[in-house]
Amino acid sequence: MKNLFDPALAVELTARLEGLRPDSPRLWGKMNAPQAVAHCSAGFEWALGDTRPPRMFVGRIIGGFVKRMALGNDDPFRQNSPTAPGLVVADERELATERTRLRGLIARFSAAGPAGCTTHPHGFFGRLTPDEWAVLMYKHVDHHLRQFGA
Repeated sequence: MKNLFDPALAVELTARLEGLRPDSPRLWGKMNAPQAVAHCSAGFEWALGDTRPPRMFVGRIIGGFVKRMALGNDDPFRQNSPTAPGLVVADERELATERTRLRGLIARFSAAGPAGCTTHPHGFFGRLTPDEWAVLMYKHVDHHLRQFGA
């Protein structure tokens, strides 16, 4: 399964990230490109343990079931999938700044490998293994790059 412990996939996502423009038209969703990049960075901060999300009530009920569906294959995430409240980016952002931030977080996550992943539960999915975090991080960034045709 594709995951960000594979250095080649980290390079691939970083290269695709360069294809985004501040005015890249979105194919779905509400965020613009700089907001989506900031949103992806916030997800990496969860995975690396820089921030700790609260557990969502609905996640406690269905998170494990959805986790198996979302992370158990190489299928991309569905368009218009719901966003965890802690990852919503509604203010305006500068793409160059956010791109640099995300590029650094991708590199840090990939280089740290399994030992760099948090043991704190994901806000929706609950406990994730390092491999599940790596799959989730790849799929999440891929989802938002596809959102803007990159």
